[in-house]
Amino acid sequence: MTDTRSSSTKRIDVALWCVQSLLAVTLVGTGVWKLSTPIASLAAKMPWMGQVSPTFLYATAVLDLLAGAGLLLPSLTRIAPRLTVWAALGCVALMVGAVVFHGQRGEWSSTPFNVVMAALAAFVAWGRARRVPIAPR
Repeated sequence: MTDTRSSSTKRIDVALWCVQSLLAVTLVGTGVWKLSTPIASLAAKMPWMGQVSPTFLYATAVLDLLAGAGLLLPSLTRIAPRLTVWAALGCVALMVGAVVFHGQRGEWSSTPFNVVMAALAAFVAWGRARRVPIAPR
């Protein structure tokens, strides 16, 4: 079977898969790290983690895991691939929340990472919704 998509569409598709994979690995890794590492050890690396309630910290870990899985698994399996768009939008919201959280605490040096993650997630949402959607099974 010949792929009739344009070369620019193919490049965007490859870029989307790369960004989805990068975001998924980052978010799942962060979620697992937050859930599996003692809070005192987390706080030694990022003080805010020891200054919030454990419930809040673990909630962010679960949201990280869900966002990471949602960015990749629906597209890979082609089971409800539109969920990837929703996961990407959820990731944008999560990262905007992180910017607001750190900004209110005066931790502006912590926000560039979140801004980049939000921009990448927005790219995935746009790309999978409009430019190169994944067809369901």
